[in-house]
Amino acid sequence: MMKLRFSWLGVITFFILMFTIAPFLVIVPSSFTSENFVSFPPEGLSLKWYTGLLDMPGLTSAVIFSLQLAIVTAILSTVIGTLAGLCIAKYNFKGKQTINTLLLSPLALPALIIGIALLVYFTYLGLAGSFTGLLLAHILITIPYVIRFVLTGMATFDDNLEKAAAIMGAKPIRIFWDVTFPLIRPAVISGTVFSFLISFDNVTISLFLVSAENMTLPLLIFNYIQQNLSPLISAVSTVVILISLIPILIIEKIYGLDRLFGLNSNSH
Repeated sequence: MMKLRFSWLGVITFFILMFTIAPFLVIVPSSFTSENFVSFPPEGLSLKWYTGLLDMPGLTSAVIFSLQLAIVTAILSTVIGTLAGLCIAKYNFKGKQTINTLLLSPLALPALIIGIALLVYFTYLGLAGSFTGLLLAHILITIPYVIRFVLTGMATFDDNLEKAAAIMGAKPIRIFWDVTFPLIRPAVISGTVFSFLISFDNVTISLFLVSAENMTLPLLIFNYIQQNLSPLISAVSTVVILISLIPILIIEKIYGLDRLFGLNSNSH
């Protein structure tokens, strides 16, 4: 008969997880309330707040704009971050450590400071309030995640595989596509997913750079809360949670999160 062993680490982990997901356990049920105010547990059950989403001013355009911004950000950040990560991991050059520190600095700097700095700089360049300015800002804060994932993926990379392919006469592009990329694919996909989610959910930096024409969904929710606190916000927030979960669920279905984050030692 198996004996259950008590673990303080397990207890602490459980409470941390519960604390993390507690807001979702409140927001989602409260979006189904039949009352005209946020209540938990919900008073009665109704879908009227979901049917009323289309009547929320600017919601549809904000969702489309946020998805477009997040997708473009994820693509560009993945390309730039992957190339930067490979250069840092594979080559030694003067100023390598300085460049690495600069590329990863957005992870260490407060988002508020980055937002103010970008507002001043982009105003000078005439990019404040434009899609280009917002896109550049989101790329700036997401590239470090791609670089970190790629550097982690390259930590166990065997250079002899590339050398063997070169000896066999493979061109550099063929070596990258057939040898290097398949081995770091989980790291690259991880960076892409994180880039999409960070861009789609960003509030702090977007707050300084959006305009009335370029309004993201998180900022629309933020502005709406300043004036109203109705279950409609819970319904919108539930939709945001669903949109954020979709790419993760798809990747888990077709690829597996254990392989994606390198948790499976046999992933290569």
